[in-house]
Amino acid sequence: MSPSMNKNPQCAEPLHAIIADALRRDGYAVCRGALPTAHSIALREHLMGMDGSLYYPAGIGRQQNHSLTRSVRQDEICWINGESDAGRQWLLWAAALQRELNRALLLGLFSFESHFAHYRPGAFYRRHLDAFRGEANRVLSLVAYLNTDWTPVDGGQLVLYRDHSEPVRVLPEMGTVAVFLSEEFPHEVLPARRDRYSIAGWFRVNASTGERVDPPV
Repeated sequence: MSPSMNKNPQCAEPLHAIIADALRRDGYAVCRGALPTAHSIALREHLMGMDGSLYYPAGIGRQQNHSLTRSVRQDEICWINGESDAGRQWLLWAAALQRELNRALLLGLFSFESHFAHYRPGAFYRRHLDAFRGEANRVLSLVAYLNTDWTPVDGGQLVLYRDHSEPVRVLPEMGTVAVFLSEEFPHEVLPARRDRYSIAGWFRVNASTGERVDPPV
């Protein structure tokens, strides 16, 4: 078990402090049962009840550099805009974490974006970094898992690669949350043997210049 893994956080404030301490020490945190059970269930029920047409194949890159490359990434996504009760509660949870991390680590996190992700059986996401080249405004990556009764034989692990250390493997169990430095940890999603559901999100700093607004409004 990773030293930054917390099995049963009792409430949000201790959890946020645990994540902040782990990020300061290791650059990542993996917390089992981090999302309250009722919240995890609400998110999963909302996700499972969504119209499939709201999902679309995820690409790589951004804006004019965006492309669909199935040899690299095969998940389908739907951005979370807070229109549903479950989505609003998720964004409030992420906002509370953002405030605590800014307070504890002085990260200057400015905004948050996230989407639901569905990996069909056999789908994967090859090794990559979350921060775009030349646009290093993604500071922290956040992943939350919404899969019931998931076991190692189901595959679909998130793998975080570390210099000179063994990779960290995260089982996508219901309620597990992983947070890591976007520019520091190459990572991948291994193929799963069943449908795999998660939320992927990013805390960003304000990288606006006189010529452009970034993050976009």
